[in-house]
Amino acid sequence: MRTHNCLSRALVTATAVLSLTAVVSNRGLDDWPQWRGVNRDGKSAEKGLMKTWPAGGPPLAWQVSGGGSGYSSFAVANGRLYTMGARGGTEYVMAFDAATGKKIWDRAHGQQFGNDMGDGSRGTPVVDGAQLYALGASGDLTSLDAATGRVAWTVNLLKKFGGSNIRWGLSESPLVLADRILVNAGGRGASIVALKKTDGSEIWRSQGDEAGYSSAILQTVGGIPQAVFFTARRAMGLDTRDGRLLWSYDRVANRTANIATPIVRGNRVFLSSDYGTGAALLELSATGNTVNAREVYFTNEMRNHHASSILVGEHLYGFSSAILTAMKFDTGEVAWKDRSVGKGSMVFADDRLYLFSERGVVGLAEANPAGYKEHGRFELKIGSSPTWSHPVVANGKLYLKDQDTIYAYDIRAR
Repeated sequence: MRTHNCLSRALVTATAVLSLTAVVSNRGLDDWPQWRGVNRDGKSAEKGLMKTWPAGGPPLAWQVSGGGSGYSSFAVANGRLYTMGARGGTEYVMAFDAATGKKIWDRAHGQQFGNDMGDGSRGTPVVDGAQLYALGASGDLTSLDAATGRVAWTVNLLKKFGGSNIRWGLSESPLVLADRILVNAGGRGASIVALKKTDGSEIWRSQGDEAGYSSAILQTVGGIPQAVFFTARRAMGLDTRDGRLLWSYDRVANRTANIATPIVRGNRVFLSSDYGTGAALLELSATGNTVNAREVYFTNEMRNHHASSILVGEHLYGFSSAILTAMKFDTGEVAWKDRSVGKGSMVFADDRLYLFSERGVVGLAEANPAGYKEHGRFELKIGSSPTWSHPVVANGKLYLKDQDTIYAYDIRAR
């Protein structure tokens, strides 16, 4: 392993810190440029939104078809809405006008994925300056010009790194850093790979786990920049510079589907999965060039399925399987539970949780550890497929997707 002197480590650490803001350059203040927002934590900094909805929900700004089949969510940047969907056996990356819903462009993106839980796309594109990066359900990772959709390069991760697709299709949203893209390719000896943003060529490869359904998050511990991944069999931290394994933890993993995005605060990492498993809080400590992970607690009170929890203040808010649950981050103590809108996903903005059930029910509730309090709800008319595309709040609008149909609601305070 290459030895880094103090100066080079400091420079690399500085680069890692800059990487945290790489995907939010060249954007509006209230944009949502990637999976779970600016910081991948499910939170928007936007203010001036409605605190209570009228009967029937907020005003519908527009509704369009053409989003394609699948469960992809949205990236919103520079007045455009980006997503993925499939039709006619092909997956597409698409751009829509965020103000009107008019489709600006779409580009073919490999073979359509299909299975018994729904055909089409899963992951969410990432806007990074002038470029857009998208990982398709069949393994195609592509760099496109965000304005025109012109393809700069594309790599099929399964073919390049020798992996096999997972049961319900690759669902990850790639982690884009200052000069590289990190992704769980799932190959033997190439579970996690780093590729150059400029041409998709390999920088490093590490480990041998099958891919999970989770998306990674960046964290720095003791000056060491790490990416936290949740693969098919464990959570792990890898040095973003060279792919070196720093720590791993498998108690929170199940053998069916590990989906939720890890949540980081300071030197702590929260991990959760469903299928009867639970959640864990880990505390990380660095000594020299090594990192140790210590379990603070393990609990079955927060079992995130396809949705990740959101940390607001000192409490996590998340769907424990089908039950919305508030739980103290540092101790695992449950503050309350409520059936709310039913099992679903959510985002946070302006002191409110935006809830979206997998049966099309949309709710607005307080992020308040004192108890569950709802401030409005409405319901979409949906088909037979569950509404697993996660909601997005950006620039005064709530965006929802139900397969081919995209909805935009005006949620600014009057």
